[in-house]
Amino acid sequence: MPSWKSNLIEAYRIASWPHRRWQYLNRYRNGKLPVYSLFYHRVADTELNPWTISCDDFQRQIDWFQENFEIVDLRECQRRINSGFNNRPTLSITFDDGYAENCEFALPMLIERSIPVTYFVTTYHTTEQQSFAHDLERGAPLPVNTIESLRALDLAGVEIGAHTRTHPDLGQVTCEAELVDEVITASREMERLIERKIEYFAFPFGQYHNLNPRVFELLRQAGFLGVCSAYGGWNDVGSDAFHIQRIHGDPDFTRMKNWLTYDPRINKVQRYDYKQNAEILHSEEATSKSLRQIADKETDLTCESSSSFPDLYVPPIDSTTTNQEG
Repeated sequence: MPSWKSNLIEAYRIASWPHRRWQYLNRYRNGKLPVYSLFYHRVADTELNPWTISCDDFQRQIDWFQENFEIVDLRECQRRINSGFNNRPTLSITFDDGYAENCEFALPMLIERSIPVTYFVTTYHTTEQQSFAHDLERGAPLPVNTIESLRALDLAGVEIGAHTRTHPDLGQVTCEAELVDEVITASREMERLIERKIEYFAFPFGQYHNLNPRVFELLRQAGFLGVCSAYGGWNDVGSDAFHIQRIHGDPDFTRMKNWLTYDPRINKVQRYDYKQNAEILHSEEATSKSLRQIADKETDLTCESSSSFPDLYVPPIDSTTTNQEG
């Protein structure tokens, strides 16, 4: 980020500090401090890209987190959200995708400091040792974790989570069989490979339009404990702890501090309501089914009266739910 932009963000943070301080004290007194969850992708000093943070910058952020927050795992995040009362600044750390370089500095440092972390990986890229499409598009294929490295991380206390089979945009997937394979079957395969039950799932990309209400249903039915998005926003106590909103672990320290010191804009982030979207989805599916049944009956009557009339075809209504991107 250009220095002038960092300076502008810092000026905004300082100017709004009285309001932030008031908000913190008010929430603290009432036990309503929000629960933060961060997500990173890759920590390395080579092949820097928008989803990579340098080792020094990552360590600087972790140092600041330890000074200002209680860093807990996702279960404790959910416990505090469900309790309806929290007067302790709380933060959890997660990683998405599963880049091999994370085992060189970031994860060993977190393990050494006894900092809990959840590590979301894709089944296909891990088992087939294939680089991600977004890295190939940049002409810089990057190594991914092996099953052996994931087993070692698991034994060291890192929680392995699911991140689909092939890293698709689940918001665009309407085929039930494909959703089940990407989300449930792939997760179970990873469980067998690492010999550990997987209880958390993170959506690839994770913006509003990348989410899918049917996926939330499938994961809850399969016994998962939680689902992570990535469009920003903190988690208010008393909200739905099954869906954990996460904020990007931004490489720019100034912007990161701004987000985690009660930025009024973060408070305005609208939570994705997967339950309401599921109701809409089921309503559209029911309407589509009814139209197909009516079309079938009309087709049968038409065929009986005259074979010269073509069969009536009514295409199914698209059940994809359109969500506003933040």
